[in-house]
Amino acid sequence: MAQLEEILTAAAHTQGFVLVGFAALRRLDNRAEFFNRWLAEGRQGEMGWLGRDPERRFDPRRIDPRLRSVVSLGYPYAAPAIPNIDWRAAMRGRIAAYALGPDYHDTVLERARAVAARLKGERPDAVARVYIDTGAVFEREWAAEARMGWFGRNTNLLNRHHGSYFFLAEILTDAEFEPRGEPYREHCGTCRQCLDRCPTGALAAGYVIEPRLCISYLTIEHRGPIPAALRPGLGNWIFGCDVCQEVCLWNVSTGAAGDDALVPFLPGLLALDDEGFRRRFGESAVARAQRRGLLRNAVVVLGNSGNRAAVPVLARTLEHEAEPLVRAHAAWALGRLGGGRARAALERRRATESDPAVSAEVEAALAARGQAYPHGPAAWPPGK
Repeated sequence: MAQLEEILTAAAHTQGFVLVGFAALRRLDNRAEFFNRWLAEGRQGEMGWLGRDPERRFDPRRIDPRLRSVVSLGYPYAAPAIPNIDWRAAMRGRIAAYALGPDYHDTVLERARAVAARLKGERPDAVARVYIDTGAVFEREWAAEARMGWFGRNTNLLNRHHGSYFFLAEILTDAEFEPRGEPYREHCGTCRQCLDRCPTGALAAGYVIEPRLCISYLTIEHRGPIPAALRPGLGNWIFGCDVCQEVCLWNVSTGAAGDDALVPFLPGLLALDDEGFRRRFGESAVARAQRRGLLRNAVVVLGNSGNRAAVPVLARTLEHEAEPLVRAHAAWALGRLGGGRARAALERRRATESDPAVSAEVEAALAARGQAYPHGPAAWPPGK
């Protein structure tokens, strides 16, 4: 199989994959106990699909008994290049770097299928099932089995030469492969940067993440109200979070110019109707958050900005937005900013709001009167 490995490795590199590894399939007994306990603790949150038939994740041969091996692939994406701006003054949110441009699912899947086609070109009768992160496959675990990297304390797969800025894809096949070289040694050492600097404390010792605290989960997978105690921790993140990657010493900045697409103007997002949202984000990974989720996140970030120049757009959102979820968070944001104009907007809405959840947020915001903002509402002169 050495020759076939070389052919597939060359094909993968031609398709832009920077990492290629091979491993024999087996039941991942060492992960089964951990994952079952993780599910029992409810850490999947609203990601209910993670609990469906977990045996398929532990042993891909449950998907198809003919499968014998996995070809793991790593496709790079650019480290974030953030414009040097004051996001609070400019009212800019942040989008995780992986979501920039066309949806990576389409790009990586197409390229992985091209590698699988090369496999079938060599062995026309071969079984080849291609997965990215939408299938019931433990991607990181198989990439580690294929000796492409190690589990970092941020729970990402890390590679000494490529850090963690890469997508994973897998080709499950009946061709028989074995790992090459020695198992990848752990290289985090005593570094705790990702644990100590996670804004919401989602990472814990022992290579464990609590998704229900993770900004990526809260801004993308979580569909309902974000718990009020966690909203300040979002900072200016409106889709995903790169903090645990940015602080990782194995991720090296490329020095690229800043990309404004990663820091969109929040009042502009709040002006998007359904059609406008589809036009702007329909072909990108951001579409997963849906319009209501992205706007919910945007008003939270405006509340975190401390900038009372955001009060007029938040007041309009509270008055005219059709989605109760967005109105509710806009009310919270107004209460966080405080000031006479914010209070007037809340009192106007108190008289007309019919949704109980929004009404509760309005009442809580009126009671807060800006006290939740840690730097004090007087930090921003506009709108006094």
